[in-house]
Amino acid sequence: MAILGNLIKGVIELKDTFSSEIVHKDAQENVLKSLLETAKNTQFGKHYDFESLLERSNVQASFAQTVPYFDYNKINDEWWYKYHENESDVTWPGHPSYFALSSGTTGKTSKRIPVTDAMIEAIRKAGIKQVFALKNFDLPADFFEKEIMMLGSSTDLDENNDHLEGEISGISASQIPSWFRGYYKPGEEISQIEDWDQRVQRIAERAKDWDIGALSGIPSWIELMLQKVIEYHKLNHIHEIWPNLQVYTSGGVAFAPYEKSFKALLGKPVTVIDTYLASEGYLATQVRPETDAMQLNTDNGIYFEFVPFKPEYINEDGSLKPEAPALTLEEVETDQDYVLLISTVSGAWRYLIGDTIEFTDVERAEIKITGRTKFFLNTVGSQLSVNKMDAAMRELETQFKTTFPEYTICAKRGDDGEFYHFWYLGSDLQNPHEDKIAEALDQALKEANKNYKVARSKALKGVKVKVIPAERFHDWSERNKKKGGQVKMERVMNDTKFAEWETFINAQ
Repeated sequence: MAILGNLIKGVIELKDTFSSEIVHKDAQENVLKSLLETAKNTQFGKHYDFESLLERSNVQASFAQTVPYFDYNKINDEWWYKYHENESDVTWPGHPSYFALSSGTTGKTSKRIPVTDAMIEAIRKAGIKQVFALKNFDLPADFFEKEIMMLGSSTDLDENNDHLEGEISGISASQIPSWFRGYYKPGEEISQIEDWDQRVQRIAERAKDWDIGALSGIPSWIELMLQKVIEYHKLNHIHEIWPNLQVYTSGGVAFAPYEKSFKALLGKPVTVIDTYLASEGYLATQVRPETDAMQLNTDNGIYFEFVPFKPEYINEDGSLKPEAPALTLEEVETDQDYVLLISTVSGAWRYLIGDTIEFTDVERAEIKITGRTKFFLNTVGSQLSVNKMDAAMRELETQFKTTFPEYTICAKRGDDGEFYHFWYLGSDLQNPHEDKIAEALDQALKEANKNYKVARSKALKGVKVKVIPAERFHDWSERNKKKGGQVKMERVMNDTKFAEWETFINAQ
């Protein structure tokens, strides 16, 4: 009998018995008041007179009217740079213990995002919430005795003056409590290996020594790791070496584009649980098996606002226009894309994280990630968001009996001077009929998006497709940033970046 597993499962179920249901809109108002109260004596808090905001009858509305929108460049240029000049109490009391390095999916220069001790604690609490939510997924008791493979960036953080730097997954993993280290794989020694390929090689070599019950990480890098283990041990699928693998916790990007290729590596079904851990904080986690939507962490150090994702509110570079309206959780609706803004215990304020989301259940505060503000393709009025592109990829996978886990697109003029959408698709198709794929892709997008259909009847001349091995996308990520961790592929490129991309691909 799995005595320890039964004990852990029992504690999880007992905890839920004494937990009260969160009223998310009330929790959000309380979080904002707590943020303002804590930061009122910082340089930022004094500049925007947080003390006065707290005295007003509608704190949320007053906050939105007083504090402008910030993206990383704006808040870093105006405020966060002071931390690197040894100033304290800038946008949050004290000085951050960590900075999360993130180039995200755009730009070559790493961003340095403050991570305070309060944020580390918020991430820890969100992780505990995720663990307690496992009771809803009807997992057997012995699952809670298995080991967990957490594949992120290196936990060997860099010292820089009086703080440490690394990707958020590495910072989080470096804070794993001592009681959990026996369950955590690949373990501290392997996790500190900086080179991605060397780290995955060591995982493959040690794989047979572990009894993995759960995986956690970004889908594209988890897939590469599983492929390496399967190849190294000459397996048919991963369950031949990890027969008790039952859960995959996805994160960072939408899982849907990788679902088919991920399942091909398995010997039996696993429970997929989506999470939303960004460099700026742990934003949401899936808590119910009936949906793949995630519940915002509304009572845990992050205040959320939502700007309707409409072309009239978005600048060409993906930033928000000052007059764009921001809604509270109480004001949002389902089936509407929103630009996500956050204010946090790390001193981010009305911060444009760069993601777009939609609500599937407002009362439960459940969302899905639908794309990136910079990956919104509106050339000649086509208004394509990433979720529409992802859905088109699923249509192609069904029609052509393959997988398209990776893609990128650019809208630009062709040799004839007309506008086209140029697509590169990652697949293992042999001798692909690119004209037929382009025709099917074009049709799928017309059926899914009336704006695209209108654009195709006017200024958008057509679709051009090239199919390349999916590995080329990983090579591009390695060339521009590095493999693994929080690195994600650009889904939409501008002309300049696309020219670099084509030069890189043609040189292979």
